[in-house]
Amino acid sequence: MSYDVVVVGGGPSGATAAEDLVRSGHSVALLDREGRIKPCGGAIPPRLLQDFNVGEDQLLTKVTTARMISPTGRQVDIPIENGFVGMVDRKDFDPYLRQRAQEAGADYHVGTFVRIDREDGQTKVIYREKASGEEKALECRLVIGADGARSRVARGEVPDGDKIPYVLAYHEIIEAPAPTETYDPERCDVIYDGAISPDFYGWVFPHGKTTSVGMGTEISEVDLKEATAALRKASGLDGCETIRKEGAPIPLKPLDRWDNGKDVVLAGDAAGVVAPSSGEGIYYAMVGGRVAATACAATLASGRVGDLKLARKLFMREHKTVFRVLASMQNAYYRSDARRERFVSLCHDVDVQRLTFEAYMNKKLVKARPMAHLKIGVKNLFHLTGLVRPEYT
Repeated sequence: MSYDVVVVGGGPSGATAAEDLVRSGHSVALLDREGRIKPCGGAIPPRLLQDFNVGEDQLLTKVTTARMISPTGRQVDIPIENGFVGMVDRKDFDPYLRQRAQEAGADYHVGTFVRIDREDGQTKVIYREKASGEEKALECRLVIGADGARSRVARGEVPDGDKIPYVLAYHEIIEAPAPTETYDPERCDVIYDGAISPDFYGWVFPHGKTTSVGMGTEISEVDLKEATAALRKASGLDGCETIRKEGAPIPLKPLDRWDNGKDVVLAGDAAGVVAPSSGEGIYYAMVGGRVAATACAATLASGRVGDLKLARKLFMREHKTVFRVLASMQNAYYRSDARRERFVSLCHDVDVQRLTFEAYMNKKLVKARPMAHLKIGVKNLFHLTGLVRPEYT
């Protein structure tokens, strides 16, 4: 069989692309390695449930408060007004999305991507089948590379596809403790401490009966397991049973180009679409899968390979400004513990809190209160220049 599209990678991005394409009448093969679980805090906004028709039954819990913890241990609790942060476990969420794609009509293949061959003008995705260990081929017209931050598809097909800067992330899923003064099953803790991560952050995210504890860093010399052990001890979680451990790269910047100009387009981590500063990726991965599917559908209809560029154009039109602001925040505040201390202090401001979570839940910068933006800009400048002392509740 020759498919319209072969999607390489069955995470949130690839599964979404596959489902969208089959529901729009295209023949699709979804290729996934299976058995790999990406380290992920698992946070998703309410907008994801709405945009991608995901039921609340997929949520392990709803978080109603975020706690920011500074290098000196000072805390700022941010209530999530008029909403929540949903929590999922990728161990269950990714298979759920793949199953939806299969039920919609995608053919599912389990194996490892090897290369793309083009003999006699026919594009073929070559993969090593998991069950037999043999190389097999999937004929197609187009390919979506949704195979992660170190994408083989990107490295082999897209210019500079191997040059995405990334954070190495590691987490441990542990048995959730009973609620204590330091652990709340409805609160996400974000730890800005150079002793845990010198250039990113650590986290403690509740998953109902389990908890994700982890951190990330771009510095290869940092021992991720030791840092996570220190975080668990500092959070009073060192005595909890460890269920599993996972590590993987998380991209820091979208690629300048997502297609090869003929038959391949990238999506999700392969295209670098993880939010700077926060590291949020699930929602943006699914949006990336959707715009890649849109670009493929347009190309198949028009016959113009230039339409593959629509994927990046559509994504950046909607999210470029948010990514730019978040990147500026990361560059400004993640450089030292002194700046992290001031960043957590800035989070004490009510305007910052409200606009942050409105932007998180709606996935756009809120323009309804221009004076609040002006106030935040001035306060941000004062904090960066040290003209104000850090303040906390």
